[in-house]
Amino acid sequence: MRLGAVTYNVLKDWDLETIITKLEEAGGFEGVELRTGHAHRVEPDLSEEERTRVRRRFERSRIKLVGFGTTCEFHSPDAAERARQLAIGRKFIELAHDTGALGIKVRPNALPREVPPETTIRRIAQALAELAEYGKGRGVEVWLEVHGRETSNPKICAEIMRLVRHDYAGLCWNSNLNPAEVINGSVKSSFALLSPWIKHVHINELANDYPWRELFTLLKKSGYDRYTMMEAQESKEPERFLRWYRALWRELVR
Repeated sequence: MRLGAVTYNVLKDWDLETIITKLEEAGGFEGVELRTGHAHRVEPDLSEEERTRVRRRFERSRIKLVGFGTTCEFHSPDAAERARQLAIGRKFIELAHDTGALGIKVRPNALPREVPPETTIRRIAQALAELAEYGKGRGVEVWLEVHGRETSNPKICAEIMRLVRHDYAGLCWNSNLNPAEVINGSVKSSFALLSPWIKHVHINELANDYPWRELFTLLKKSGYDRYTMMEAQESKEPERFLRWYRALWRELVR
């Protein structure tokens, strides 16, 4: 496993050069996920020349551009809105391809009450499969975040992935401290349910009550050799926080 960082929230106010430099200086960080809407401004509206500059900057760094954290979501009952979200997702896939990223993160966010849950689950799965097929042609994966009040339930995400059945689609484990994921202080059953599809991992506050050692042990036993991405709350001392986080991560994964 490798340690990386999502720009949400600790790094959200840094430009791209600062992000890369500070992660290198902190030591131990190997990758970054650039979330949309942040100060780095690596977005789908970049020109071809700007995309090339981003790719070359990461090629000169030991920090890998792991992916893009989009806010694309496909649960809307409105077909036009789902199509709009898919169009945004395709643009991020193109950006990931041009800048050398491994994948993009998308999310479910709700089960609208005006339609049956199984209808929304099917719609999310159809959109994810379509986006994954687009990504496959460009060597870019699509990771569905285990996210949303109802949709963060591992059983819901497993149901979605069973319908998707695409090798370029996977899950982003989101380390949710909620009763659907952490059962009697353990994530073992939730992990067993979702592990066939886990391609990306978000981790948050390592000092909270989440069973971190168990999660990292389960990841290692499963053969997971990708990134665990810090997604922590904003810090008034971000450089010091990065070093503290790195040290605690190393202790928890050993």
